[in-house]
Amino acid sequence: MITHARLHMGFLDLDGGLGRRFGSLGLALSAPETRLRLGWANEIICLGAERERAAQIATTLLARFNLRRGLRVEIDEAIPAHSGLGSGTQLALALAAGLRHLAGLAANDAEDAAALGRGQRSGIGASLFAAGGFVVDGGRGALTQVPPLLAHQPFPPEWVVILVEDRSRHGLSGGAERAAFQHLPPFGAAAAGEACRLLLMQILPGLIEADMAAFGAGVTRLQQMMGAHFADAQGGRFTSTAVGGAMAALASAGACGIGQSSWGPTGFAFARHEAEARTILGQKNVAAATKALHVSLVRGHNQGATIIETSGNGP
Repeated sequence: MITHARLHMGFLDLDGGLGRRFGSLGLALSAPETRLRLGWANEIICLGAERERAAQIATTLLARFNLRRGLRVEIDEAIPAHSGLGSGTQLALALAAGLRHLAGLAANDAEDAAALGRGQRSGIGASLFAAGGFVVDGGRGALTQVPPLLAHQPFPPEWVVILVEDRSRHGLSGGAERAAFQHLPPFGAAAAGEACRLLLMQILPGLIEADMAAFGAGVTRLQQMMGAHFADAQGGRFTSTAVGGAMAALASAGACGIGQSSWGPTGFAFARHEAEARTILGQKNVAAATKALHVSLVRGHNQGATIIETSGNGP
């Protein structure tokens, strides 16, 4: 089973004045990945990265599917936890999809996301797991189980995503994340209106027409709004001061669409192609600002998670 990291690129309406709250946009990435293997066992055995979290999820899933068997989970590679790249949702959905496949059950990513407590605020994790690409979800209303998918577009294959990771820091999660949302300042109808306008009149058209200037300008402005709104909760516009400095250097060097994924600390920016990205990274101010950070060049990933057949008997 292989699934991919994602960028959470911002919310649209954090107050919900029209009856729906949140709404978000995100992008599946070619890397990092979570790769795991499943097989039947006499008990729950989890090996590799994220094994404790995997064991908890496996216990929940076996009970939910009424499978009175054990499960062996080998995690060969994992998206870094609490980095803003969707590790928890992707691991949970990969385990659910893999177990369904192993047991001969019909796939249902949305149902699994709801049952595992995913998509409480954003639906992009489940949508990107299923289909990859760039997605927009419609937030949560009174009847919502998982936020509905409103838009799904392929990401230009030549565009490059510059990821900047501060591996000494973690973004908020769990109880700390819930507490932070409860104490956010009002977002306001005007801010929500601007966010939606940026999405509809810059970000999506720029993406569809492969106009990085428009796409990047919209993403940067939306991210400025997100950073200001969450600043008190995360200690500034960026969770990591070092990443914040690196992103400023990238912007001055010509990168587009400057932002932080979710609670960070991972920052992101875009370039039109790999040669441009490497030219930007080679500039002295960028090299100095990123020296102590982990920088990688990845691309958008326009496919959903992949299940590779394994041998085994049914439940």
